[in-house]
Amino acid sequence: MNLFDIMGPVMVGPSSSHTAGAVRIGRIGRKLLGEPIKKADIYFHGSFALTGAGHGTDRAILAGLMDMETYDERIPQSIEIAKNEGMEFRINTIELKGAHPNTVLMELYGQRREIKIQASSLGGGRVSVDKIDNIQTSFSAEYPTLVVHNEDTAGHVAKVASMLAENNINIAAVNLYRNKRGGYAVMVAETDEPIPSRSIEELEKEEGIIKVSYLEM
Repeated sequence: MNLFDIMGPVMVGPSSSHTAGAVRIGRIGRKLLGEPIKKADIYFHGSFALTGAGHGTDRAILAGLMDMETYDERIPQSIEIAKNEGMEFRINTIELKGAHPNTVLMELYGQRREIKIQASSLGGGRVSVDKIDNIQTSFSAEYPTLVVHNEDTAGHVAKVASMLAENNINIAAVNLYRNKRGGYAVMVAETDEPIPSRSIEELEKEEGIIKVSYLEM
C-alpha cells in the first residue's frame, strides 16, 4: 500500500470510486479512442447503476470523456458542457455477468474511429480496463500503455518489441488476448517510458495491424 491508496486522489467529490474513478475511466476511453468523441453510449452496471446518479457518476464519466482531470471544477457541469460541445450521448443501465460492481461499458465514436471499452473502478481512484472490443484484458493505465489490435498471425509481437527496443523503451508488462485462434487479437504493452507518436504511426501502417491505441495518463 502506498500513500495514494491511503489518501485517495485529488478530486471533485463525493466518491473516489463513483466519481474520481469514473472520471479516470472516461479519460482512458478518450485517450484509447485517440480523438474527440462525437457519440458515446454509456451503460452502468451494479453499484454504478444503482447509486451512480447520487454520486454524480454520469457527470464524472462525461467529464473524463472530455479529457477533464479528477480535480476539474467543471465536473458538476459536464452534462451541459457535453451538450454545448455537440457530443451525442446516451446513459443506460446493463447487467454484466461476472463484472465488478462498479463497472461501465462504453461504446465510443469519433470522426474516424470507434472503440468499445468495459472498465471498473476499484476504489481510491484506481481502475481496471477489463475488455476492449469484446476481448478480455486487464490493465490499470498507470503506465504508458500501448494497445495493438491485430490479426492473430505470427510476427506482431516481434514488431512491437522491435519498435520499443529501437526507442530504448523498457517493457514493464505485456499481455496478449484473442477471441479465437487465427481471429482478432489485442496486445497490451505497459512501458516505463513514453512512446514517440511517430513510432506509433509507423506501427499502425504495418500489415496485419488493425489499429493502435496509446494512452499516457
